[in-house]
Amino acid sequence: MKIYQSRSFENKVKKFNKKEKTALDNEIKKIAQAPSTGIEKRGDLKGILVHKFKIQKQLYLLSYRTVSRDLELIMIGTHENFYRDLKTYLKK
Repeated sequence: MKIYQSRSFENKVKKFNKKEKTALDNEIKKIAQAPSTGIEKRGDLKGILVHKFKIQKQLYLLSYRTVSRDLELIMIGTHENFYRDLKTYLKK
């Protein structure tokens, strides 16, 4: 299984410190082992799964999808305007 990152995901992760990146890596490993752990979205976001987790008491949402046997990490962020930004990103 290969894991791909979108440009948006990559830019957000660059701003994380070392502890946050380590916690994020652990969550990505969990997703890679069981891709159905996230909640599948409906409507405009059909086919997208969202995994919720905490880093230092802050709730983060990680959106991803499986393409054949590969995993595509689309976006990460806090809940504020997350779904709105995700919709606009997917329309591009």
